[in-house]
Amino acid sequence: MSLFEQAAETGKRAGPFVLAFAAVSVAYHLYLIFSGLVPALVARPMHFTLAIPFVFLIGVKGPAWYRMWSVALGLFGIAGCLYIAINWRDLVDQYGRVESTLQYAVSIFLILLALEMARRAVKWIMPTVAAIVILYGMFGQHIPGEWGHAGLPPEFFFGTLLLTEGGLWSSLTATSVELVAPFLILGSFVAAGQAGTGFMALATQIAGRYRAGTAKVEVVASALYGTISGSASANVVSTGTFTIPAMIRAGYPPSLAAAVEAVASTGGQIMPPVMGAGVFLMAALIQVPYSELMMIATLPALLFFIACWIGVDLYAVRHGLKGIPASEMPGWGHVARNIPFFLGPLGILIAVLGFTEFTPQMAAFVAVIAAFGLLLFEDGYRVSIAGFLRRVADGCVNAAEQISMIAAVIICASLITGVFHMTGVGVKITSLIVGLAGDNLWIALVLTAIACIALGMELPTTAAYVICIAVAGPALIQMGLAPLQAHMFVFWYALLCTITPPVCGNVFIASTIAKTPWLPVSLRAMRIGLGLFMIPPAFVANPAMLGALTVPWLALAATVKVGCGIWFLSYGFIADTPLLKRLGAFAVGGTIIFAFGF
Repeated sequence: MSLFEQAAETGKRAGPFVLAFAAVSVAYHLYLIFSGLVPALVARPMHFTLAIPFVFLIGVKGPAWYRMWSVALGLFGIAGCLYIAINWRDLVDQYGRVESTLQYAVSIFLILLALEMARRAVKWIMPTVAAIVILYGMFGQHIPGEWGHAGLPPEFFFGTLLLTEGGLWSSLTATSVELVAPFLILGSFVAAGQAGTGFMALATQIAGRYRAGTAKVEVVASALYGTISGSASANVVSTGTFTIPAMIRAGYPPSLAAAVEAVASTGGQIMPPVMGAGVFLMAALIQVPYSELMMIATLPALLFFIACWIGVDLYAVRHGLKGIPASEMPGWGHVARNIPFFLGPLGILIAVLGFTEFTPQMAAFVAVIAAFGLLLFEDGYRVSIAGFLRRVADGCVNAAEQISMIAAVIICASLITGVFHMTGVGVKITSLIVGLAGDNLWIALVLTAIACIALGMELPTTAAYVICIAVAGPALIQMGLAPLQAHMFVFWYALLCTITPPVCGNVFIASTIAKTPWLPVSLRAMRIGLGLFMIPPAFVANPAMLGALTVPWLALAATVKVGCGIWFLSYGFIADTPLLKRLGAFAVGGTIIFAFGF
């Protein structure tokens, strides 16, 4: 059972043991915001320590021997991390060199534990890649020709991975500890309260009256929920439970209802300000402040949801889908009563990020305090202490589970990037990609997109993005693509796994809710989600799209231009018109997007 599947069940049966670990994890990651400079060999091993229980000690299924084995791994893993944190002063003075049998044992064990943790969180692909890379680092000197390396002394190889910021405790892990965790806590606390009622009411009031109103409500609701969740799968579960049955009751084909949900929820991972773990890693990798990256990503994210709206509207014409009757609209009074639960924390977060000098971590903390206070209230602003305690417990458990999952992915990815840096294999892969592409950027982009889709079949977006950008990013940059364009291209294509066969997580979840076969859902989702396919190459053809901070009006013009092209392409894919007319729409749409770039 993967960590994703365990998480759903763990939250339902959270007892004192689970709640204690969850509360400690939340408290620790919030404490780090105010703690000043905590040494890397303390803060990051403690992050690993607090992730271990939710993978190895809690909710583990299987035979008795497997559960006992998991407990043993977890306890030894905690001991190993505490050894690093307690002895950090002495270990720093070793300058990345292990000096005893115990340190060799701790290093090897924690590396293997990180691989097993990733296997349980995201299955086999990522730890397999990491294991191959580690073996290459250990034995690559025996490979003949240019793919070998000069050799790395074991004491420095394992020392770098264990005792420095070049392995388990890399800058990626720092990002998970310092940036990702506070925002995951914020999203969990907001979701634990009445925010869902608020944003669903607002979405219905905004979009419900238009044709295909129920589906357009889902598009708006997913955009709103995406501002706090940063998770595509969580978006499907949270909004789809309401919107998919509503669409089916309104006469939508079940496959269309599920497809709309799957696509719109994918945008939850690209909608600022939270945007999932990937955006924080991107900020660390390209050295762009998170607050700036949030602003840069806003126009493309809005364009994605506009593309979803266009697809839904074209399907509405095709199937004669009507809006929600006025008698079933919630009314602005209902919206006003419930929207503070959602807009309160979100507005505080955006205000602190945009109009103060505080760090993103501090902005998240202030918003967490607001969300925490709102948990006191139920619908109608009734104070309920019992409900408050229940919602706080749910928020802590959900946050700790998500922190653990992200830690499992990022710590494993840190091993990959660490060995890449030590051996220089990344440069060789870059040369290979450039050679295969014949120094043609567009061919390299196609190869990169295929790699992202292939990795995304077995990995969550964050993991697929980190691996693919480590492999292909330097090649794209060497061929003339700006680092921001390269990272955004890879990040967006890593999202495709949510709707493309054969492994399409959002589609599977949505089709299960709709009780309909998944393949027709995926085929319709790829039509509605055309923006996810076309916007990344549009970044390359129209660099101004990512210039919101430097050339805002040109960025807006480029976004409108690409949006017009997507309308024509969507018309060609979805509209029930003669083939010649559809081919003409394809030609016009492609010309608008790729000719006369901004």
